[in-house]
Amino acid sequence: MATVADNITNINTVGYKGVEAQFKTMVTDGRAKSNYSAGGVVAAPVTQISKQGLLQASGSSTDLAIDGGGFFVTRTASNGGGDVAYTRAGSFKPDEEGFLRNPAGLYLYGWRLDAEGNYTNTGNINQLEPVRVSDLTGTATPTTRVQARMNLQSTTENYTGAYTAGDMAKGTVTPQFTRSFAVYDSQGGSHQVTMGYIKTGANTWQSEIFSNPATDVTATDGLLASGTLKFNPDGSLDKSGSTAALFGPLNVTYTNAAASVPITLALGSDDGIDGLTQFGTESSLISSNVDGGMLGNLSSIEISKTGTVNAIFDDGTTRAVFQLPIATFQNPDGLTRISGNAYTVSKGSGGVTFNEPGQLGAGSLASNSLEASTVDLAGEFTNMIRFQRAYSASSKIITTVDDMLREVSDLKR
Repeated sequence: MATVADNITNINTVGYKGVEAQFKTMVTDGRAKSNYSAGGVVAAPVTQISKQGLLQASGSSTDLAIDGGGFFVTRTASNGGGDVAYTRAGSFKPDEEGFLRNPAGLYLYGWRLDAEGNYTNTGNINQLEPVRVSDLTGTATPTTRVQARMNLQSTTENYTGAYTAGDMAKGTVTPQFTRSFAVYDSQGGSHQVTMGYIKTGANTWQSEIFSNPATDVTATDGLLASGTLKFNPDGSLDKSGSTAALFGPLNVTYTNAAASVPITLALGSDDGIDGLTQFGTESSLISSNVDGGMLGNLSSIEISKTGTVNAIFDDGTTRAVFQLPIATFQNPDGLTRISGNAYTVSKGSGGVTFNEPGQLGAGSLASNSLEASTVDLAGEFTNMIRFQRAYSASSKIITTVDDMLREVSDLKR
């Protein structure tokens, strides 16, 4: 009856796993044939931790549900200390300090991503940090990627003058087509990087990528990369025949002593028209996208199904901040229940393993969703009736034994 009461009480608790009352017999030595000694029954509550609950839609982007096996990694404190708890209750909300915490007071933990969006999984729980994105407001992020679609006019006349790599950066040769992009260092400082092109033959161009002014970088004359750019007869990019340095990454060292990260150049794929092309229309920049810069006020938080926590700012800037792990166990049903709808490691559960959502047995994440309780209300009321009737039937044995003893005592009369 206590298990039924627990289940019914938690029918609306997010991520609650129902407890099933199972029974085991207690018997005496069954080898004696001349008499029989009655045994008993012991209740054995079993929590169905591995049972999947129904995923329900939620209006909050920080509400999370696990579709499959595994648990969120949480702690009872936001300073990296406190007890470790594993839970499926993913109703996380930012608290007054910006940490993601569920109603039980458990703080969500994950791997903090570096400027390039990478992390290292050593399996050590002490490497995880509390998920907090509000501290990014007013900070800066360096440029890591420059994406552009540009067309170079195929009917451009060939450049007939003398050309040596670096002439465009020094200004001794005027490019036939240029485009500049604003990139940012780790302090949020803006720098101008220019891409210049001159046609030197059929389907052949010379290209330079340089800083303007050159004094912003330590490279000679500000030249960051140069080489030959090739196109196929159909106007698509011949990336394999072009100089690899023109497609990054650019390793830039700024003279203002601000740190930087390698800048990946997304200028098209081999034999593709998704980047640099050569057609008959005039040379132009079709589209571009450059990340990095000063981060404004936090607008919202989005979490992907692979567990990447993205901070979105009011200026449209997006930054990947954390990677959420999923904790898996060899026997999740062997975990020990604790208060707050959470679990701790036990001898029966086996060791814990941390992986990205969707990998090596870990379930995938669903944002704007919550996992409902696995309790079936109709089944619990049915169990209540069964337990009550079984208890009533067992109590009749006491009455029957009392009548038998009364008959024995009456034999002397």
